[in-house]
Amino acid sequence: MRAVIQRVSSSWVKIEGHQIAQIQKGYNILLGIVKGDTIEDVDKLIKKILNLRLFPNEEGKMDKNILQVQGEILVVSQFTLAASIKRGNRPDFGAAAPPEEAKRLYELFCQRLQEYLPLQTGEFGAMMEVGVVNDGPVTIIADSGEL
Repeated sequence: MRAVIQRVSSSWVKIEGHQIAQIQKGYNILLGIVKGDTIEDVDKLIKKILNLRLFPNEEGKMDKNILQVQGEILVVSQFTLAASIKRGNRPDFGAAAPPEEAKRLYELFCQRLQEYLPLQTGEFGAMMEVGVVNDGPVTIIADSGEL
């Protein structure tokens, strides 16, 4: 399971010009599910996301987690995070989990994360326009296989 975690001052998702989700201070998370991902990957990644200290303390040092700043989260499914560009110029998406399995784990990830913080989502499998006002910029790439 791969996640691109962006600290944002705001983020939103539109489908066909209609805004379906919006958050203020928090994280925009692009989430990719790869073959072999399990519920353990969901739990490991959520634990890491909740405890990452990416928000500044009074001295401006990144020392607070998203729970401490009462942030929000916007999760957007993004199977392209499973891409391999080792050969040729066209990405190979063979490592991406099949859609049914990916959707199940994506929904479980969102459901469990929502137990801790306000959460908005994109629409799984849809063509979306994602707006991000990256705060910092701060962007972290996490892979559950490395946690």
